Formats: sequence, structure tokens, C-alpha cells
Amino acid sequence: GRKRHILVDTLGMLLKAEVHSAGIQDRDGAALVFDRLVNRFPFIEKICGDGGYQGPTVEEASPRSMEIVKRNQAGFQVLPKRWIVERTLAWLGINRRMAKDFERFSGTSLAFIQTAMIKLMTRRLARYPLS
Repeated sequence: GRKRHILVDTLGMLLKAEVHSAGIQDRDGAALVFDRLVNRFPFIEKICGDGGYQGPTVEEASPRSMEIVKRNQAGFQVLPKRWIVERTLAWLGINRRMAKDFERFSGTSLAFIQTAMIKLMTRRLARYPLS
């Protein structure tokens, strides 16, 4: 199996993605996403994540302050900020190639994530042309 870690802006547009084997925990995979983050995106002030990204390992790897969004109730509840990432993952799932893990290598899976987001971003830009 594989795990996908994505870093998105408030609109759900992909900033960085990493794909690795499922044997690596979320806390350890976060360091891969945070690598070179400040150099590429200096405007990021806060990083939000779910409960899997809490702990000293993530805090040390994070170049910015972390806000952990936790579940409080047993029933369904829309969690602030977390739905942005879930929506982006759903957008990726619309692409047939992303619905299942067909790829043999993690790098190929990452390339298809980036290709799917390029398609999505260009369609959104074309919908609202710059004047």
C-alpha cells in the first residue's frame, strides 16, 4: 500500500505532495512534505493537520506553527480546515487513474497526482480568465 501526503492552500490547490509506502507513519511522512517548504512558499504562516500529524517529530520538522484539528464528537461533523484537504483528495479521486493504486513505483503515483492537479488548476483558471 501507499500513503499520500498533500499540502494545499486555502483554496485546495496543491502546493506539495509526497507518496511513500504505507509502512511509514504519518508523523514521519510529514517531514518529507515540510522539506524545503519555507524556500518555495515563504508566505505560509500556519500549517493545519489532523491528529496523525501531532507529536514532537512533526513539531521539529515543521518550519511554521502547527494547528492540529481534532475530532471531538462521535457523530459526523465538518471539521474546520480539514475539509479543504479532503475536498482536494476527492477532486483527485475523480480522475480514473487516481481511484485505485495502479502504479508500481511511488514516483509514478506522485507524477499522476501532479498531472491531475495541473488539469484541475488549468480548468479553474480558464473558467475565470484574467482581464
